[in-house]
Amino acid sequence: MVSVQDLSVSFGSFDLLTDISFLINEQDRIGLTGKNGAGKTTLLKIISGNQSPSKGLVDMSKEVTIGYLPQQMTVNDSTTVMNETLTAFAGLISLSEEIERCSMEIESRQDYHSQEYLRLCDTLNETEEKYRILGGTNYIAEAEQTLTGLGFERKDFNRPTSELSGGWRMRIELAKLILKKPSLFLLDEPTNHLDIESIQWLEAFLAEYPGAIIMVSHDRAFLDNVTNRTIEISLGKIYDYKVSWSKYIVLREERRAQQIASFRNQQKMIEDTEKFIQRFRYKATKAIQVQSKIKQLGKIERIEVDEEDTGSINLRFPPAPRSGTVVVEAENLSKSYGSLNVLNKIAITIT
Repeated sequence: MVSVQDLSVSFGSFDLLTDISFLINEQDRIGLTGKNGAGKTTLLKIISGNQSPSKGLVDMSKEVTIGYLPQQMTVNDSTTVMNETLTAFAGLISLSEEIERCSMEIESRQDYHSQEYLRLCDTLNETEEKYRILGGTNYIAEAEQTLTGLGFERKDFNRPTSELSGGWRMRIELAKLILKKPSLFLLDEPTNHLDIESIQWLEAFLAEYPGAIIMVSHDRAFLDNVTNRTIEISLGKIYDYKVSWSKYIVLREERRAQQIASFRNQQKMIEDTEKFIQRFRYKATKAIQVQSKIKQLGKIERIEVDEEDTGSINLRFPPAPRSGTVVVEAENLSKSYGSLNVLNKIAITIT
């Protein structure tokens, strides 16, 4: 479906990605992982066409459509939640307007047997059929269902987008992507601004989605429940695991242990070779061997071991001061709703 071929990204002398290649197949659920700054967001931007690589290419068929959710985005501030969401159906709305235009013109004409009248009728029938096939009869209900799944209430549908926080605006953009039904989702931290119920809804939706997905997320449970493949970016290279997150963690540790062992063996060999060179550098009878060892060192492809990401946040809270003996005290507390008294001069003490 999508082929990433020999992709490299460099910033000056710094190589972020180096000759990476992989295929994205239909129904792949790929979790893209790696340390902060490894190049995850850059890779998503390149696949989406929003950034060019230094070298290599992304090849895909013309039928492939991409839905890209970046971490930062802008939303139209001069509309409502529902109207902005419905822009996902621009094609259907255009067909609806064409149906209305043809219908009005047909109603205004009386030349029922003319070629122009018959042409208009054919156009109307074809447009209505296309509108029906593409889901024109239920797209508003689909938009409502998606917005509700992402945490909006019906009363929010006509709310101005200018009143919304960045997190709620992100939900609108996510809803639009979902409704467009792309062949490939590229999601950069899609759960950042979602509550538990919305995450569960999105998780269920993506698990059943017929297209392919690549996502970056720090929500490990979400990754584990959605993905079936994990691509790790490390030191500019990729490691492709055909497993979900938790299984990837096990395989990664096994790979890293092998990598460390190979690194240590190589370092021992390099050290022994350098000692040999230093010892016999000026000995005529060993000149050929010394030159051979020097060439051997120059041809070695040095093994690199990525450092473990052990970064963590350590928080220390000072001991809480002792509160008073009485935490809450109330006297003659009353509350009513109209003529209904729910509390009448009560006294309460909490210690």
